[in-house]
Amino acid sequence: MENDDASALQRARDFRRSSRRSFLIGSGAAAIVTADLAFTRYIQSQRDQTRILPLDDEDARARFPNDRWVLFPGYKTSWEEGLWILNSLRPVLSQRGQMAVMGYSNTGLDINNVVATMNRYVDNFRLEKLYFYGHSFGGMVAVEVAARLQDRGIPVELVFLDSSPSSRFDVRDQRMFDGVVLLYEAGVRVPISLRGTYELGERIVHKNERTWSQIVDQTLQQLSPLAPSSELIQSESSYIYHFDVSRFRLSLGDTKVVFAGNPNDGVVNYTTAPVGWARGLPDNVVATDFVTSGALPAHASPQWNAGIYQNVVRAVQQEYVPLPGGGGRRSYF
Repeated sequence: MENDDASALQRARDFRRSSRRSFLIGSGAAAIVTADLAFTRYIQSQRDQTRILPLDDEDARARFPNDRWVLFPGYKTSWEEGLWILNSLRPVLSQRGQMAVMGYSNTGLDINNVVATMNRYVDNFRLEKLYFYGHSFGGMVAVEVAARLQDRGIPVELVFLDSSPSSRFDVRDQRMFDGVVLLYEAGVRVPISLRGTYELGERIVHKNERTWSQIVDQTLQQLSPLAPSSELIQSESSYIYHFDVSRFRLSLGDTKVVFAGNPNDGVVNYTTAPVGWARGLPDNVVATDFVTSGALPAHASPQWNAGIYQNVVRAVQQEYVPLPGGGGRRSYF
């Protein structure tokens, strides 16, 4: 009997210690999550305006005071990752102009605000030559902005499409539209607190496109306070869903459009996307045969495969926007 009582007392003491430890651990974890969400909301509130983010380069500034490469980031790409992508291409882009990234507002993608921001940027710096880099879905935005600048008499020399879909039908996983767009257009916003789980699940589904270390890196990026807001991600999905390239068929003037992709792309259909762009913009698409072979992941990844993408962009610049006295061009058609 005494042994039973002693055992019961010991179990009670162990339970009390365990409960106290569990409570402290749980409370600490909850406090960290709460602080992270509060900080995330604070950071995102500081990014409620569409901004153009410069990547400084002294040599490019001296050589090209009035020329710019502007990168339009892809789906779920943060301001920081956009600058990282641009920096990975700096050695070649800086041979034609200074460089900047279009930073989309965390209140949601508003194409009118993007165009207005670009217009102010052109006026403020008295830009004379513009080149656009469309990173994944950013190619859609780049084409629309180029068309609307043309309406103002501001031509864009070149739009480079990096694995950009020409419509939602080029996106291999159509399930992304099933819930995200419908919820967004019904006025339902995905809470920040759920975003991390959603991002991790999506990346695991597309694990063939990424190594596990990249899955971890990219998931942590989306959990970061610096990541795009849920509302921006939903609005980008809606933009892709409704994009119609035929609207810009007669609006791009002499702008040259070049598509580059990868046959192993598991996100955007490499077969249908260039055909869609060429069919939609027959007077502007000058090449669709530039390939980022060897890149991993295969979809729009200059930040992970700088050398491969630099070679492709260098070839595009030499052929379609050569410097005075530069080499010739090849013929595609």
